[in-house]
Amino acid sequence: MENIFIHGRVALRDASDLIERYGDDAGFEAAARAERSRDDGNVARFCHWRQIERVIATLSCDEVIGTIH
Repeated sequence: MENIFIHGRVALRDASDLIERYGDDAGFEAAARAERSRDDGNVARFCHWRQIERVIATLSCDEVIGTIH
């Protein structure tokens, strides 16, 4: 997995909330929310939920990403 940009605490909060509520299906829920936003024509929310989907994948990954300090 490549490096990911996380745009602030809201993204982490939303990802954590979905993980807590949906467990292993959190990524699917984020994708569904992105699709609904796209269907509604809300580009900003679509982009937000797509980012949340990527954040969830990153948080769920056991692989070390980026540099280690």
